[in-house]
Amino acid sequence: MGTSFTLRNFKPQDLDAVMHINLTCLPENYTPSFYMNHYESFPKAFYVAEVDSKIIGYVMSRVERGLSNHKPISVVKKGHIISIAVLPDYRRKGVGKSLMINSLKGLKDYGAEECYLEVRISNTPAINLYKSLDFEIIRIIRGYYLNGEDAYLMSRRLDFLPEDCTF
Repeated sequence: MGTSFTLRNFKPQDLDAVMHINLTCLPENYTPSFYMNHYESFPKAFYVAEVDSKIIGYVMSRVERGLSNHKPISVVKKGHIISIAVLPDYRRKGVGKSLMINSLKGLKDYGAEECYLEVRISNTPAINLYKSLDFEIIRIIRGYYLNGEDAYLMSRRLDFLPEDCTF
């Protein structure tokens, strides 16, 4: 491990740093108002990770209503992990997992019964992270990304959270 990091809820003054991480790490980018709308609507599910006061990662989530990805099929409140990214030098140190766990807790606080996300089928490290947090692959979404790559839709119930949810 070796890297000591802290987590906290996103604040408006973090916007530039979060957008920089998004631009550095992901091909899908968002407008400033997109981030701020998520912050204003779901602040308990929007986290940043810091090392020495430098933001090195973030997770942004929201709550939606829709059909459950699990049986029995019904209309439920669902958490949606919109975007998560960690700067390359800080990956594989537990930052992404900690961000995810805290976002899941925030989504559960909003009454979400389950959580889902989309992930590139080629992104094996992320898929393995999500599986370690009890997400399961529900289906493939063909051509989901702008470059035509398929995505896995992954989902998990929020009735329990992993044992190490004490970050």
